Amino acid sequence: MLDPRFRLHDTGRGHPECPERLDAIEAALERRGLLTQLTRISARPINDPELLRCHSQAYLNSVRHDVAYGLPELSTGDTAIGDHSEDAVRLAAGGALAAVEAVLDGRVRNAFAALRPPGHHAEAERGMGFCVFNNVALAARHAQAALGIERVLIVDWDVHHGNGTQAIFWRDPSVLDVSVHEWGNYPGSGAADERGEGPGEGFTVNCPLPAGSDGAAVLQALSGALLPAAARFRPQLVLVSAGFDGHRDDPLGRFALNRDDYGLLTELCLSVAREHAGGRLVSVLEGGYNLAALGESCAAHVAALLAG
Repeated sequence: MLDPRFRLHDTGRGHPECPERLDAIEAALERRGLLTQLTRISARPINDPELLRCHSQAYLNSVRHDVAYGLPELSTGDTAIGDHSEDAVRLAAGGALAAVEAVLDGRVRNAFAALRPPGHHAEAERGMGFCVFNNVALAARHAQAALGIERVLIVDWDVHHGNGTQAIFWRDPSVLDVSVHEWGNYPGSGAADERGEGPGEGFTVNCPLPAGSDGAAVLQALSGALLPAAARFRPQLVLVSAGFDGHRDDPLGRFALNRDDYGLLTELCLSVAREHAGGRLVSVLEGGYNLAALGESCAAHVAALLAG
């Protein structure tokens, strides 16, 4: 999924989460000869009842107000916005839902939603980082509320911990949230002892790693946590918060992954999806802010999805 309307979210000059990220992804896919192999999925705006599965009405009102009054950032946090941001972020979240629909109705085996802005820092009541609505959490809830799925696995390999996703599903045993991320980076959450609460205890799995960790370390940590947890949980759908800011050239992360490592991470997630979820996997773009590295890494990710 690549939609030019995602570019309408204007974060301002020099902001790392920029529309050019999508241009870099599309150019890399074209260079690799992958675009012609892809089935296009159309994005559609998310509606309020769908947003309310994860976010509060007060927060939706706040987003609408802040955009309408021309604020440069959300009043709930540090998230840049522009004149057309509400339309763009609703389309991005709806695009994640459309990708899930396409996989679950059999139109495609798996899907990559190359959308912006990212979402995994957004909590029920506030945006954070570069995130307004939590795209992957909304996709999980849509699969459960509208498409007959009971158990959803979310794998988050963004270099930053997905605090919003964790918070939304903190007490929920129907969503298994597994994250590997750089310890000490923004937003400071994601310790190994953060495991969920009440009925959700044990369904949050965090794998914090030190700065400088390479692809082999990330893959080992993720597979060591993911494979036994997935075997116990038996997901019916796998969602990936696919951040590419763990690349060694990314300005906002301190991991040392390369392009090919993202192909290996994709293959790991696909193996879990094939074993437990009939191969059903949807990945949703999160971070990645060096344009060349982002494009190359996404191309490796898509190539693995096509092979899987």
